[in-house]
Amino acid sequence: MNSTSAIAAEAARALAIRSVHIISDGERADFDAIIHPEATNREAKAEPPAARGHGPAAYFATALWLRAAYADLRHTIEDAVVEGDLVALHTIMHGRHVGPFVAYGEDGRIDQVFPPTGRSFAVTQSHWLRIADGKVIEHWANRDDLGQAVQLGWVPPTPAYLLRMARAKRKAQRENGVR
Repeated sequence: MNSTSAIAAEAARALAIRSVHIISDGERADFDAIIHPEATNREAKAEPPAARGHGPAAYFATALWLRAAYADLRHTIEDAVVEGDLVALHTIMHGRHVGPFVAYGEDGRIDQVFPPTGRSFAVTQSHWLRIADGKVIEHWANRDDLGQAVQLGWVPPTPAYLLRMARAKRKAQRENGVR
C-alpha cells in the first residue's frame, strides 16, 4: 500500500469510527459534517419513520431514538478494517435502559414497546460503512439483539413485564396520535 492509499484508509477508518461515536453524543451539525446527503441506513426498517429517510437527518433521528431509550450509550471499538471504500467495525455497544424502547413495523407503526428496566447491557455488534466523497453513504450492521434482550430482562418476559409492555405500547400510540 502506498502512502496515499494508507492516508485514505486511515481517513476512512477515522470517519467510520466517528460515525458510530456520534450516535451517543453528536449534535445535528456533527451528522451534517460526516454523513452524505444521500446516505442510507439499511438498519432503519424497525426504527421511527424519521430515521428511514436519507442523509444526516435520518441518521440523527436514529441517534435520538436510541438516546431516548438508553443512557450512558457508547461504543467500544474493538477492531476496524478498511478495504477500498468499505470499513468494517467490530464494536461493543454499552448502555442502560432508562426510557421506553419503541420498535416499529415496516409500515412505520409502533410494533412493540419495551418499558425501561434500569438494567445495563454490553453487546457485540459489527458495523459496515461505505464511504463516498469523504462521507458515510451507507451503513448496515449485525447485532446481538437476543443477547441484549436477555441482559435487559426482555427475554424471557415475565407476565408482569408483558403487562408493562402492553401499557407502554398503548401510551406510545396515544402520544403518537394512534388509536
